[in-house]
Amino acid sequence: MGCDAHEISIVITDDKEIQQLNKMYRDVDKPTNVLAFPMQEGQYTDITPGLLGDVVISCETAQKEADDAGITLLERMSQLLIHGILHLVGFDHEKSRADYLKMEEKSRELLRIIEPNKELNAF
Repeated sequence: MGCDAHEISIVITDDKEIQQLNKMYRDVDKPTNVLAFPMQEGQYTDITPGLLGDVVISCETAQKEADDAGITLLERMSQLLIHGILHLVGFDHEKSRADYLKMEEKSRELLRIIEPNKELNAF
């Protein structure tokens, strides 16, 4: 079985910019830590067929969350990036408790692959 290659775009921004995106696309007027914009669904999928989507991370919020959790900024960014990518491939922790647990398990599995800190928890 072959493996289809897909690309993602990662944008690191600040709270002001992510708040604007959050308001524009989710009607939530506050900053958030990560947003995911899938490009493999909807009417424009044929424009960029190899692009899985965009993950936007607020470095400001990530730093605050890292400080609160007692982890490094890079560890928090790994958590957020994995979270965003999982949204791009169809995971949705807001659907149900079962979906939440499934996404958390996959997040931990991926963190164990990319993070040296094997104690780092999922999102």
